[in-house]
Amino acid sequence: MSEEQKNPVGRPTEYDPSYCDKVIELGMLGKSFEQMSAQLNVSYRTLCRWRDSHEEFCHALEDAQALSQAWWEDQAQSYMLEYKDGERLNPSLWSRSMAARFPGKYSERVKQEISGPGGTQLKTGFILSFEEPANGNDSTSEG
Repeated sequence: MSEEQKNPVGRPTEYDPSYCDKVIELGMLGKSFEQMSAQLNVSYRTLCRWRDSHEEFCHALEDAQALSQAWWEDQAQSYMLEYKDGERLNPSLWSRSMAARFPGKYSERVKQEISGPGGTQLKTGFILSFEEPANGNDSTSEG
């Protein structure tokens, strides 16, 4: 049996280039990658494998993510109000939902770094030193 006639190892891929258009459609509806994989009837891991193996699918997922974020921002502007039929946005609801959905762009994390004087690296460890008692007062001497 020649090299080309051998049976391939593993299950054949289910990837179809038409999935690029499908994930973009789903992104326009604000769907997450997990929801996209469910709509395509594949695991999230398979979606990631396709992203890594097919450049056009990778670009489609990037576009879908941007469209999904725009959809959620539109929803926030339209519906996350302080009270029913109000005109003001509920800032707490907006902040929490966007930080949860898009942590890379809306996270409120604060990064703190500790450094030594003038931004130098902190010294670690300790120095142990012994000193002679002053005035000859040695608490262990008798007398």
